[in-house]
Amino acid sequence: MTLWTKITNYAPTGSLTRNIGWMFLGQGIGYSTRVIYFILIARLLGVLQYGIVVGAYALVNMVAEYSKLGTGLVFLRYVSADRSEFAVYWGNILLVTVSMSCLLIALLRLIAPHVIDPASAAIVVLMAIAACFFEQLTVSSTQVFQAFEKMRIAAMLNLSTSLMRALTAGGMLLWLHRATARQWAIAFAATSAVPTIIAVILVTVHFGWPRLAPHLFVKRGTEGLEFAFASSTTSAYNDLDKAMMSHYGMSAANGIYTMAYRVVDMATMPIASVQLASEPRLFQLGSAGVKEAVTLGSRLLKRTLLLSALTAVGMFVLAPLIPFMVGRSFAESVIALRWLCLIPVFRSVHGIAGSVLTCIGCQRYRTLTQIIAAVMNFGLNLWLIPKYGWHGAAWGSLATDGALGAMNWSVLEWVRNRPSRYSMRMHPTE
Repeated sequence: MTLWTKITNYAPTGSLTRNIGWMFLGQGIGYSTRVIYFILIARLLGVLQYGIVVGAYALVNMVAEYSKLGTGLVFLRYVSADRSEFAVYWGNILLVTVSMSCLLIALLRLIAPHVIDPASAAIVVLMAIAACFFEQLTVSSTQVFQAFEKMRIAAMLNLSTSLMRALTAGGMLLWLHRATARQWAIAFAATSAVPTIIAVILVTVHFGWPRLAPHLFVKRGTEGLEFAFASSTTSAYNDLDKAMMSHYGMSAANGIYTMAYRVVDMATMPIASVQLASEPRLFQLGSAGVKEAVTLGSRLLKRTLLLSALTAVGMFVLAPLIPFMVGRSFAESVIALRWLCLIPVFRSVHGIAGSVLTCIGCQRYRTLTQIIAAVMNFGLNLWLIPKYGWHGAAWGSLATDGALGAMNWSVLEWVRNRPSRYSMRMHPTE
């Protein structure tokens, strides 16, 4: 039996190729939507107000993953293997997300004035409502459809938030022409609610009502916390530089750098679609041992590396289009994007390798490499940002993503040579 036959045998509802195709389609439409969104929001706010929004969102995003405490990935792991467990794991997502998001919103309100610029701190509650509650619940709903390999709906849900924000930004641009950071924060929170409501309704219609089982959180809480911690470290090394620039009062520089960074984020969406679509299969293969999951990961990486290299070249060449699209106040973003253009290559390595580590039961090793990356990023930013502004943030990001790619792949190779010790037991009743 070939590897591909084994993979498809785990998925009666469709092939991996079709799943990746749906994710590519959704991510491709999402890419176009996000391009439109960032053009509209940049023209609506201008570089200074955009930088204020970025400072608040960066702080919120570093802790937002703790709103659901990894319950979405716990759902993906166990319900992918036993779909009859849907109700209790979905109930676990809802119970944890509602309670934890309320706690985090209150906490962010208290600490924001001491961490970021006062202008950014003034809108942090609105950004937290959007990112800690609405966004996290939408993401978890997407993971529900991933577990059932209904990638068409998962792709649509991935698209929905960006589409709503683009429509809102376009409407405000036509009506107001210019908006303040606070006006956008209000619209941002309200807009984020719509996809969440739709997502929860879709989950209920397709799979049924949740069943609350508080004991499940106790049983799976440690594992979920590991997932949340790993995701938060990713947010830390992605957003720490933006929060630190806000702390130092560099709102305009923050706007310049973040615009380039968002282009990088959008350009890596095809890589992310491969990663998202392959995770249910990797979990399933990981239940049988390490070797087959690692082999699939290696094949995926060969394809994403080529794609990311072409993306890097495209960003370097096309960077001068930024000020024509988003306004002359973002002219320096051209240089910033050229500094950052290698990040997709590094992300393809640490993203795929990290997904395999998670799916074969080695999340702790992945978490460890991400902690090292976050600490490294903080140290570099502490040294470079006060001296060099956004240039220092860009250098720190390149070093961090490159180091994380090397660490994740090295750990994966080490684990592959010891498959008997790190095989994952997947049965939900363990």
